[in-house]
Amino acid sequence: MSTQIEIGQQPGAASGSGWKPAHSKNDISVALLTGGSDRPYVFGLTKELNSKGVTLDLIGSDELDSPDFRGPRLNFLNLRGSQDPKASATKKVLRILSYYFKLIHYAAKAKPRIFHILWNNKFLHFDRTLLMGYYRLLGKKIVLTVHNVNAAKRDKNDTSLNRFTLRIQYRLADHLFVHTAKMKQELMAEFRVLAPRISVIPLGINNSVPATSITSAEARRRLGIRDGEKAILFFGRITPYKDLECLVEAFQKILSPADKYRLVIAGRVDPEFETYWAPIEAAIREDVQKGRVLLRAEHVPDDETEIYFKAADALVLPYRDVYQSGIVFLVYSFGLPALVSDVGSLKQEIIEGSTGYVFKPEDPADLAAAVERYFASDLYKGLDRQRQQIQEYASQKNNWDVVGETTTSVYSGLLRA
Repeated sequence: MSTQIEIGQQPGAASGSGWKPAHSKNDISVALLTGGSDRPYVFGLTKELNSKGVTLDLIGSDELDSPDFRGPRLNFLNLRGSQDPKASATKKVLRILSYYFKLIHYAAKAKPRIFHILWNNKFLHFDRTLLMGYYRLLGKKIVLTVHNVNAAKRDKNDTSLNRFTLRIQYRLADHLFVHTAKMKQELMAEFRVLAPRISVIPLGINNSVPATSITSAEARRRLGIRDGEKAILFFGRITPYKDLECLVEAFQKILSPADKYRLVIAGRVDPEFETYWAPIEAAIREDVQKGRVLLRAEHVPDDETEIYFKAADALVLPYRDVYQSGIVFLVYSFGLPALVSDVGSLKQEIIEGSTGYVFKPEDPADLAAAVERYFASDLYKGLDRQRQQIQEYASQKNNWDVVGETTTSVYSGLLRA
């Protein structure tokens, strides 16, 4: 299967124009500003760009600090340090201020001419306006990866100030990457970003989570999932837009216990979402005690992630709103089918009956129907055979090489300009 990649007409990104970059990839030096997290995306992009000869200053944190991010053309700078959410308020403020001081000092002396921002930092409005302006004053070319066009709109807490600062950041960036054509259209329609300044690239397949020879049977044994149980997995940070309560309602009120469904919930609850999580936790408490729900409400380390995906029979994403989700490409990397709500571009990532099923958002009955449809399907019955095909499909469609080629072409175009 081939992947259609839409590339903006920024110099260096045009297709079939006969243009050739004035800079070879080995001449390109980039500061990659990570915001201190999102290891899967940082890992995939860093390794791909590095393999293509791009020299990188990787601005990271304790969360990202590892031997994977060091090499001849890879300079890891731990400017962010600890991001421990349990630290005191005073300590959090001091470490954030220290980080901004280090970042501003680094930018003033940084050799890379291109600053590629993957995520903003803690003070969003400052990052989008004054910090962006500072980078421009230093003569930097700014590339921005837009994972969410307007996350506040998705989370139902949008404001005029939020839209104003987003508009400034999008206009100050020299080039923007998005992951779907729908996101590009939203940037153009709502923020008036010109089409040539936007490139559509896929989310690369997750290659940061280690996979071992552990079998599905062994993974199920480790989690205590018995033979004959139908394991449904919810994986990732627990936040309101993911609508976990919809899945819980479908599981408790519609899916029959006689069919031996087992719900597995694994993911961290950030402090700001404790109020959201409290009633969900109360609702499933009895099911957890009876063993019908397996709960791990904490961050799952990379070296334990595969156990959950190999033990499960399907992943469920009951999101009420989303632009794109990297979790789909993590689950596909393990060959596991995904059942997703029809929001954002999730539907476009599913081949009905071959890689998963789609259901209506915020509709527990339709979610339950999709679960029942899946477990009655040939996809589930032949899951051992289908896993390899799902992995091959995702590896081809969401290849990091495509992301790397497009990204380096944009870099070259900006340096030439």
